[in-house]
Amino acid sequence: MKKIAFCAAAGNGISPLEQIMIKKGYEVYGSDSSFDEGLNQDRKAALESVGLKIVPQDGSAVFPDTECLYISSIINEENPDIKAARKYNVPVKKRSDLLEEIFSGYAKGIAVGGTAGKTTTTAMIGYILDRLGQKPCMINGGMLCNYEDRPGLPNYLYNESDVCVIEADESDGSIQKYHPYIGIVNNISHDHTSMEKLVEYFTNFASHVQYALIVNYDCPLTRSLTSPKKTFSFSIKDSHADIFAYNIKAVEHGVEYSIDGKKFSLALLGKFNVANALAAISACMMLGIDKFDAAKALEGFTGVKVRLEKVGSAKGITFYADFAHNPTKIAASAAAIKEHPGRLIMMYQPHTPFSVMNTGAEVAAELSKVISAEDIVLMQEIYELTPKDSVSSNDIITKIKAAGHQNAFFMPRREETRKFILANAKPGDRVVIMGAHDNSLPDFSRQLCKEI
Repeated sequence: MKKIAFCAAAGNGISPLEQIMIKKGYEVYGSDSSFDEGLNQDRKAALESVGLKIVPQDGSAVFPDTECLYISSIINEENPDIKAARKYNVPVKKRSDLLEEIFSGYAKGIAVGGTAGKTTTTAMIGYILDRLGQKPCMINGGMLCNYEDRPGLPNYLYNESDVCVIEADESDGSIQKYHPYIGIVNNISHDHTSMEKLVEYFTNFASHVQYALIVNYDCPLTRSLTSPKKTFSFSIKDSHADIFAYNIKAVEHGVEYSIDGKKFSLALLGKFNVANALAAISACMMLGIDKFDAAKALEGFTGVKVRLEKVGSAKGITFYADFAHNPTKIAASAAAIKEHPGRLIMMYQPHTPFSVMNTGAEVAAELSKVISAEDIVLMQEIYELTPKDSVSSNDIITKIKAAGHQNAFFMPRREETRKFILANAKPGDRVVIMGAHDNSLPDFSRQLCKEI
């Protein structure tokens, strides 16, 4: 049996690949520093249950006969696994290299890009195709709620049909590697890198599309993208798009919308999820599936973990966990919750000093547009802050207050936030815990729900 190894085995991008390679018959080893620290033990157990051989991150994942070591983009040359690979002359490749290798083996590959919504859209496409018997392969960066009862982690589907749908990441430029049959660009907004670089990445991606490029007509930057082949647009604002959703209405358990005179529903919050649904429906249409059949199948979709996920309700207070971490996503999630009755209490934890320096002012500006005077904004200190960093989450709070919203508070420690929410939340409130890359945040939201 051929051996391969993964470093950063717990990662959202690497874990579906590990599980697929196990399905393909490989002997798969993995290491992750979080496992060594006693963290992410549920994730560790789930991966071990499907055959991943987890070892300490000390180089023991790599053997002289290991075919390749796959790493995430954050792993550096000092990592013990990389040192072991160099010692044994084992090739070291990026996660995206393996993703491209798997993806290129499918005749009808669908690559979903965009600075917001790509995880949910990828999940939606995989779910629709699965429900309609198309037997897709799906490789995603988020966990599908519909498949939580399966062994392992629910962030992939593995089939050997001709269709594969993947989430294509722009943050490291790897989206340019893919040559999809169908390419999707949901939107382009300020996030991991400069706007100039983002536009360059997505323009190159669009030029690689083999059959159809699907773009969001409501985003000027995506609307301007063209493909050498076919371009198809979707919109929730403009009927000139190729597919248009209207009569969008927030309802108790999600949102309703209409397409060409027929009404459909989603078990998700927010108009932005209707846009994600249109992107998914469009992809299915390009495969010859009737748009109404796709929209109807999507009514059974229950979402992706930590994408404005409702984690519980207690004493009339509803709690959510959300991965939002850039200005557009944060404001969109807040606006989606504001479509429903009740005061908003939101805690946001920026994940890097760069995110505060690069987008902090924009976060404050976008949030100030959607929150009302009664809403409460809590800002926890930056997740990856080091003593040498000169920025703080409090910089964002200062800007929010300067914009006229006084119910904004800097709470550097988690315990302060906990005590504040438990003391101040009241029936009818909606509490959302936002932030990326800190796996304890969803658990914190659940903890608050239990303690309230």
